[in-house]
Amino acid sequence: MVEPSEWEGPVGAKWAQEWRRTDRSFAGLTDRLLGIARTGALSSVLDIGCGAGELSLALGRSHPHVEIVGIDISEDLIAAARSRAAHSPNVRFDIADAAHWRSDIFRPDLLMSRHGVMFFPEPAAAFGNLCRSAGPAARLIFSCFRSIEENPWATGLIELLPPGMCPPPLSLVPGPFAFAEQDAVMTMLGEAGWSGIEFEAIDFAYIAGAGNNAVADAKAYFLKIGPAARAAATMEAADRAAFEQRLEGFVERHFDGSLVALLAGAWVVTARAPT
Repeated sequence: MVEPSEWEGPVGAKWAQEWRRTDRSFAGLTDRLLGIARTGALSSVLDIGCGAGELSLALGRSHPHVEIVGIDISEDLIAAARSRAAHSPNVRFDIADAAHWRSDIFRPDLLMSRHGVMFFPEPAAAFGNLCRSAGPAARLIFSCFRSIEENPWATGLIELLPPGMCPPPLSLVPGPFAFAEQDAVMTMLGEAGWSGIEFEAIDFAYIAGAGNNAVADAKAYFLKIGPAARAAATMEAADRAAFEQRLEGFVERHFDGSLVALLAGAWVVTARAPT
């Protein structure tokens, strides 16, 4: 489990350093989220857990007259997002917690998130606050991982670890697979005030490595981000060396000559705020 304080500190800092590779890994999912976002009329958008800003900036480029605000609790990620937004006057980024964010003058008609919601310490409270802060009949769109069994990129990495180093994920407990159980998420959103809740299962290529040495690129990425990185950081030197050797073999098996790509499974969840 990743505590919120870690996103405000070392975890957020690592994701800020790795935003290029992270955006690349989620590229297929980003395209789907943007496609849904662009189907309706837009005037104001809130990007929840915006990270380094990829979703906000992409939507801002295609909708230059729409006001877009991205929020995240990580100062490092917001700093990275702001540096990328120098030529995007309709996009701004603020340090804020979704559970407490509120604006008297900005009532979004779209609330969106690319994998930014699974780490809420109290998701029902956060989504309740967002529902009350949204404009009338505002749309909600977010992505989250489906079960760990439907994400071979994760199960493959966990199988490389010594037994017991990565506990099984629990529904609605902060972590990458917290929103895997459809019924639990639907109940939570409904109790928070959202209606018309729908789930779309999306499979996409999780691109971990590319370039002249895609295998080394993927290995370095997995040692910085995700469950393998957290576990490796706690290993003794000999165990870590053996783990890194297993990791290199794992990414080599998923190298197709130009990329290291693994299957990932996500939900794209949509809902509406009250009228």
